[in-house]
This record gives sequence, structure tokens and C-alpha cells, in this order.
Amino acid sequence: MKDLFDRIYKNKGPLGMWASQAEGYFVFPKLEGPISNRMKFKGKEVITWSINDYLGLSNLSEVRETDSKAALEYGSAYPMGARMMSGHTDLHEKLENELALFVEKESSYLLNFGYQGILSTIDALVGKNDVIVYDVDSHACIVDGVRLHIGKRFTYKHNDIISLEKNLIRASKIIEQTGGGILVISEGVFGMRGEQGCLKEICELKKKFSFRFLVDDAHGFGTLGKNGAGTGFEQDVQNEIDVYFATFAKSMASTGAFIASEKEVIDYLKYNMRSQMFAKSLQTQLVIGALKRLSILKSRPELKNKLWKNVLMLQDGLKNNGFNIGNTQSCVTPVYLEGSIPEAMSLVKDLRENFGIFCSIVVYPVIPKGLILLRLIPTASHTKEDIDETLSAFSMIREKLKRGAYKLKSKVKH
Repeated sequence: MKDLFDRIYKNKGPLGMWASQAEGYFVFPKLEGPISNRMKFKGKEVITWSINDYLGLSNLSEVRETDSKAALEYGSAYPMGARMMSGHTDLHEKLENELALFVEKESSYLLNFGYQGILSTIDALVGKNDVIVYDVDSHACIVDGVRLHIGKRFTYKHNDIISLEKNLIRASKIIEQTGGGILVISEGVFGMRGEQGCLKEICELKKKFSFRFLVDDAHGFGTLGKNGAGTGFEQDVQNEIDVYFATFAKSMASTGAFIASEKEVIDYLKYNMRSQMFAKSLQTQLVIGALKRLSILKSRPELKNKLWKNVLMLQDGLKNNGFNIGNTQSCVTPVYLEGSIPEAMSLVKDLRENFGIFCSIVVYPVIPKGLILLRLIPTASHTKEDIDETLSAFSMIREKLKRGAYKLKSKVKH
């Protein structure tokens, strides 16, 4: 008989296996100072491309003032308890009503955390007779939500409508026997590569198949569509999205999330979402902060305009310099290079130590072996100087990578 921990001692997992080399630098790095376009990493100023504060709300004086006043008045505890027990307030209802109006749905419900919120939404929406069909590149929170489903589930190839249609045919045959329904799930914007989900094309399939459509719009909310109301508006299909999810953790620069749909569906979720029924309500301090942030989204379009000016300046600059940024259709800006994991680690260290550029790195198994993805997140806070410095640095590190400089460094190091 083995001890439960034996496997843990021997196998730290696909990321944990790199912990001794990576922790504190490549993973769990400490960025210090106010959230901004430039922060401190290990005591040095770096241009920061890893923060999802798209609209630069985190340090707007009016936002900070609202947050401070709310903290003074309510503290960080109120209200205590779950919403359905003792954690319900007029302010929660006010925010829900304003969010529903903003995304043009009948009703919405606040979630205390995005990841567990959508996971729990998926769990509540489907029963054992239902079938889930979801994009193979879906975020981990969607994957974990689908794992809770005890009925059938299928993935379709990323943004591949032919693959989706084939799986809808399979799903339709199953529900003919079970008497259930079909839930299709996509993201509004896929956060690793920046592609928008094929929402318009998926909605077109409603003419051929009977299904409900759930969209996770974490990266689209605040950045796409009219006033930043999301990818559904960007693609002119918001009214055909049956369940719409967005988080406060990106454009809203806070904590929390919401789900929006027709009133009867939201009423059902209020009484059946386990992550909200049995967990503490979103603190009033955060609710007041979200109300302020939402009002800014609606009243200050110049922030979104500045964001997109920076996005286009960065993405056009990269393309004009011969970089491969894939098929991004959003603010998320991936840069693809060829190289090994040790080379990637040496390259990123060079960027941070010698060029003052901090961005996230993605390697195999998230992307194909032999590729390095450097992920840049432009924000409204970035400047032309930040972009010019970054383009110059990227051109230099690409040349070093091509001539094998990072391969040599990685061999010396190991």
C-alpha cells in the first residue's frame, strides 16, 4: 500500500517540475509598485506587459478615492455570509441591474470570483441528460466546469465551425435518446492567442440545431463592442448569446464577476449555483468600486480609444518588423518565436535584466514543442516610448535567438 503523498513527492506536475529553476523569476515573480505601464522587478524598473488592467482604471484618482471611501465606510468584511443567507444588499442589486442594462440582458447575478463563478454556472446549467460541446482551447475554468458534468461532453477544434457542426450532430443524436439539451461554450476572446471566438458563426448554427450558447467574455468585456460592452456587440450577436459571463479582474481592475441572461435563468442560477449558495458574498467595498468602474466604462470612451491606439501601434510595429503575431483580433498580443524551453528562459531573462521588458512566456505543452510565445498585454496606460523601446528590444533578442546566443547561454548555465 502506498502513501497518498508518494506520487506528489516523486512527480511535481508539468509546471512544478521546473520549480527549482523557475520559482521567483519565471513563475511567481514579484512585480512591485503601483499597477502601471512601468513597475519594479527585482529592484529594476521594467516596462510591464503582463497586467490585464486594459483601461488603466487601477490607478485613476477617482477610482482610488472611491475604493478608499468604501473601505473606510464598510471595511473589507461587510456583508458577512452568502447572498441567500445574510450577504444581500441594495448595492448588490443596483450593480446587477446596471450590468444587465449595460450588456442588454434581462437580468444578471454577481459572482464572488470569476473562475469558480463560471465553473459553477456550467455545473448548474446542465444535468445528466444534457450534452456539452466546447472549444478545445477553452480556459481552465471552463474545462474544470465541464469536468463536473456527469453526462456526455465533446470538444470541437478551436474556432472550427465544421468540427463544431459534426459534434452538434453527435450531441443531437444523444439527446434524442436522453431527452436532454445541448450547451455550446466558447470564449469571446481567447486569452492566450488573442483570437475572438467565432460567435457569429456559432449563432448561425442555431438555424440548424437546438442548443443554448454560453460565452466567457473575460478579455472582451471593456475592450470590445460599443462602450466596451463585449465581443457579442463587436460581432453583433449579443442578443443570440443565451448566457453571458464577464469578470471584473481585467478591464475593471478589481475582483468579482457576473453572469447575465434572461430573468428566469438567472433566478434559477441564484438558487442552484453552489459556489454562490455556499460562499461569502462579494464585499460591499468591491461592489461600490465596481459601480464606479462601470460608470467610467460608460462615460469615458477615450480610455478605450487610447487602449486601441496603443494596441494597433504595438501590433502594427511588430508586424512591420517581421514578427509573427498569429491571428489576434483583440488587445492580447502574442509574439511567436522558434526555440527550446531553456532558450526561452534565457531569452526572457535577457529581456528583463538587460532590456527592462517584462512580459509573460508560454512554452510547450501549452503551445507546440519548439515554439516560444511571448504574450504582451497593451493597456491605455502605455506610452509610445514604451512601445518603441519594446519593438527595439524584440528586434535585438530575435537576432540573438537566430544566431544561437541563448542556446549557448542555456548550455553554460546547465
